[in-house]
Amino acid sequence: MSKRLERVVLIGRDLELRVVSLAVRAREVANDVVLFDTGSNDETMELAHEIDCQVVPYGGSLHPRDVCHALESNNLNEGTTLFLPITSQWKLSELPLSVNRSREGWDIHYVYLPEDDHGGKEGDPVLDQTNLRHLLVSPTGCRALASLPDNSPSSMLEDGLKVRLVEAEQPIQLPQRQSLATASRFAQLFYWMLESKHPLLLFGIPGVVLFVLGYRLSGDLAGMFTELNSTSIGVTLVTIAMTLIGLFAMMVALILYIMGKQVARVQHQYNWPNNNARG
Repeated sequence: MSKRLERVVLIGRDLELRVVSLAVRAREVANDVVLFDTGSNDETMELAHEIDCQVVPYGGSLHPRDVCHALESNNLNEGTTLFLPITSQWKLSELPLSVNRSREGWDIHYVYLPEDDHGGKEGDPVLDQTNLRHLLVSPTGCRALASLPDNSPSSMLEDGLKVRLVEAEQPIQLPQRQSLATASRFAQLFYWMLESKHPLLLFGIPGVVLFVLGYRLSGDLAGMFTELNSTSIGVTLVTIAMTLIGLFAMMVALILYIMGKQVARVQHQYNWPNNNARG
C-alpha cells in the first residue's frame, strides 16, 4: 500500500469558514480532496470549486456502507481513501492521527460511535447502527463495505481483509462562554481570509491602521510645532501621506471586495469552466 493517501473525503455542510484551510491541509497528505456536501446553505460549494476541490452532493447517512457506496457510484474508489466527517467538534489537529493509519496497511480502519446501546454485541457491531468518526478503506475494503446487506454485523466482512474497528468515546461537552465561541468564529474567519488572500485583510486592515494613526497624529501637529522648519514640514507631510495612504487602501479593499463578488456572480450565472471544471 502506498504511503501517500490517494484521496481524502470531507463530509459536512456549511463549511464556508473552514473548507479552504481543510482542503489545503488535506492536499499536503493526499493526491486528491473531495467534498461530500450534505446540504450547505452558504458559499461552501462555490469556495470548494474555486480551489479545484470536487464536490459531490451527498444525502446519505454516516454509515460506512453508504459512504463507500457513494464513492463507488462516483468512480472514486481507486487507491486508499480516508473519510472524515467535519463537525464543530472536529479539530484540524486530528488529521495526522487519521493519516498515520494509512501507513499500517489496513483494508478497513473504522472509528465509530454507536447510535444507541443496541448496536450489536461487543466487538461485532451492526455497521448500520454506528456513526462514522474516521474511516480508512482500500479499494478492496471499499467494495466489501459497499456490498454489505442491510443491518450487517462486522463479522460478515470477508475473512481475507485486514480490518480494525474501534469504538470512540463520546466527546465531553464543556460549557463555553459566548465570548469564547465568538472568538473561535472570528479566528476561523481570520484564518480563511489569510488562506484566500481576502482584499479586506490585505488592504483593509493596514488601511484602517494607517488612517487612524495619521488622523490621531494630525490632531497633535498644531500644538507640537510653533515654527516652520524642515523637521516640522517633514513630519506634517508624513502624517498627511499616512492618512491619505490609509484612506486609499480602505477604498481599494472595498472596491476589490465588491468586484470579486460581482465576478463570482457572473461566473456562477454563466457557468464558466473554472467554477465547474471538476464539479
